[in-house]
Amino acid sequence: MLRLMKTTDFDYQLPPGLIAGRPASPRSSSRLLEMGASGGLHDRRMADFPDLIHDGDLLVFNDTRVIPARLYGRKASGGRVEVLVERVLDGHRVLAHVRASKSPRPGTELLLDEGAPVVTVLGREGDLFELEFPGDVPLLELLERHGHVPLPPYIQRPDNRADHDDYQTLYARHPGAVAAPTAGLHFDEALFERLRSRAVHTAFVTLHVGAGTFQPVRVERFEEHTMHAEAVHVSEEVCQAVAATRARGGRVVAIGTTVVRSLETAARGGELAPWSGDTRLFITPGYRFRVVDALLTNFHLPQSTLLMLVCAFAGFEPVMAAYRHAIAQGYRFYSYGDAMFVQRRD
Repeated sequence: MLRLMKTTDFDYQLPPGLIAGRPASPRSSSRLLEMGASGGLHDRRMADFPDLIHDGDLLVFNDTRVIPARLYGRKASGGRVEVLVERVLDGHRVLAHVRASKSPRPGTELLLDEGAPVVTVLGREGDLFELEFPGDVPLLELLERHGHVPLPPYIQRPDNRADHDDYQTLYARHPGAVAAPTAGLHFDEALFERLRSRAVHTAFVTLHVGAGTFQPVRVERFEEHTMHAEAVHVSEEVCQAVAATRARGGRVVAIGTTVVRSLETAARGGELAPWSGDTRLFITPGYRFRVVDALLTNFHLPQSTLLMLVCAFAGFEPVMAAYRHAIAQGYRFYSYGDAMFVQRRD
């Protein structure tokens, strides 16, 4: 059965009105669809999330920070360009997507808007361009001054001041992501306060989410898909926290698919161990999970690697049935949308 599955099996039709253009306010007022161990569905609110967590559980969050990665400008010839930073290489160089009428060649200078400095195209790596920023001001400071919040492509409006806070988790620490780990956007201080009153533990990994997270799988046989690379760091402290959770009989609860990919990448050797580097881990039905027991996640794009991961985790038929239920009940989808809580099916 698993060998016969195709990318189109993960398709579904979403009414455009269910794509969330703004987050819920407050954050913990968003809706939460709980899928029980037997596949039963329960309509809840994120404020109910602490009731679904057991004493002794470990909640693992992704503490990446979204950078203002979208820049606008023009080439010296006058043609308009849009730059979306995919990865910061060092203090002055990035890999970026560049949209222009004609692909810029090495040596091309890009004149960014709003008094930003001139950026030079150094070369190309596949679909990405290596760009160099001038060296007198730190790169991240330049992006903060001149960049825009890289809202997902399905949010068809310009970013605004509110997005600078809304498209960022409260615990974001390490800058480098160009897309938010969206399951974490549902947590506000009131929700954290309730969790702190319980015997619940927390840990943090870092995965810098890339723009490739929004790309659908474009091959019929999804196992032929080339997964985009994302930088991950899983510390010794996280590994110890997971081991202590196992010892006390608690569950490891991932807050988002990026946490799942981080922990499962660090356990590819068979046991969870500290790990830093790029991951291209592509989780599809049939994958054997080693670390994560439960998952809080948003509703994902059709035919996406993230939807495939959730189906691998909680079962293809139950997850697709849950999506049909969510659509029928008017849940809000994608980055600023509602959440879903699922348990692993072995």
